[in-house]
Amino acid sequence: GRGGPGGIKNTLIQMDAEQPVAVAAPVEGGDAPRGRGGPRGRGFGARGGRGGRGGRGGPGGRGGPRGKEDWTPMTKLGRLVKYGRVETLEEVYTHSIPIKEAPIVDRLLANTKAELSDEIMCILSVQKQTKAGQRTRFKVVVAIGDRQGHVGVGIKVAKEVQIAIKGALVDAKINIIPVRRGYWGSRIGGVHTIPVKVKGKCGSCVVRLIPAPRGTGCVAAAVSKKILMFAGIDDVYSSCVGQTRTRENFVRAVFTCLKKTYAFLTPDLWPKTEFIKSPFIRYWKELQQMEEKKTRGPRDGERGRGARGRGGPRGRGG
Repeated sequence: GRGGPGGIKNTLIQMDAEQPVAVAAPVEGGDAPRGRGGPRGRGFGARGGRGGRGGRGGPGGRGGPRGKEDWTPMTKLGRLVKYGRVETLEEVYTHSIPIKEAPIVDRLLANTKAELSDEIMCILSVQKQTKAGQRTRFKVVVAIGDRQGHVGVGIKVAKEVQIAIKGALVDAKINIIPVRRGYWGSRIGGVHTIPVKVKGKCGSCVVRLIPAPRGTGCVAAAVSKKILMFAGIDDVYSSCVGQTRTRENFVRAVFTCLKKTYAFLTPDLWPKTEFIKSPFIRYWKELQQMEEKKTRGPRDGERGRGARGRGGPRGRGG
């Protein structure tokens, strides 16, 4: 199903398999085809094709698969996460650090051994009138969550559905938020519902969530129930008003409700909390060293293939 950890990945594989594949006719007067990537084609034998060992699509080629270790972070938070200085999402949320790279979420959730589930909420076509006519593109809304208090919603518009799905998944990881959970009545057992009544609005859709006793379940529509399940909420009452057929606005309204769970100051949050230094302050020396290592250029006399620097001898036999 699409709701599992590999839901969107399986959908993309299935869409690739449904596309027609062109098969080349055999060449007369020759034993083997001489096309790109063939035994005698471009790439000098079987090793040089696009999918071979040394080709552009092979494991050792220019376009080979990139592992997790090949991720090059572009932000300070990404560098701290890659080198293990920040290990949980709670450290990021405590200091309100913006997440601008999707691999940050993957690394931090992998540290807690939580599986990220995803679901395509809706796919719709949008049009724009131009001088050349109507331009049609596809909008995709994706919801993700680890069922342990983290949920995200992403939206992407692209010319192709597959590109829109991948972009929406990245946007959902960047927009992932913490969801505060609590109890209804007795505090026996784990958290199972939301702590307070919350209300969210997007367009004409107005959604209200109310705490429910243990065992009630999610009394909600199918769309909002999926997002509540991703957030790890087991029992809740819901009220929806407006045009809920516009699924994008409906999803955004539920997402706004879950975002407001941390905006209500309950009595258990009244005591004064101790200030914890931001990771940027604690590890400023290491960040400075990482930045110097990143911006450090090559040594004198070692520029280019032929060691030809500015004013130096000519390379390649010079």
